[in-house]
Amino acid sequence: MAIRKIELYPSEALRKKAEEVKEVNKEIQQLLDDMVETMKHARGAGLAGNQVGVPLRVIVVDFGALEGKEDIKYFINPEVVSEEGSRIDSEGCLSFPQIFVEVKR
Repeated sequence: MAIRKIELYPSEALRKKAEEVKEVNKEIQQLLDDMVETMKHARGAGLAGNQVGVPLRVIVVDFGALEGKEDIKYFINPEVVSEEGSRIDSEGCLSFPQIFVEVKR
């Protein structure tokens, strides 16, 4: 595993459309492992492929980060298939360090 460089705004890498992952292979697993290590090192709760300069539709999320419990999930080619209700939370992004805003989801 390796800690990768997190792309910061206004990096062009953040503007690239992420491509579909065609096959989960050793390289994709290594990318996901690196993303988890990078996210933990940066004290984040989530990280997308384009944030480490890889324009692929992959995301890692630690759902337990706020409670201090590790609960890491990997998402490959994620899609929103339904939604219910909305809420407003304060969110940050590792590509916009030290900035938190209220976001309605």
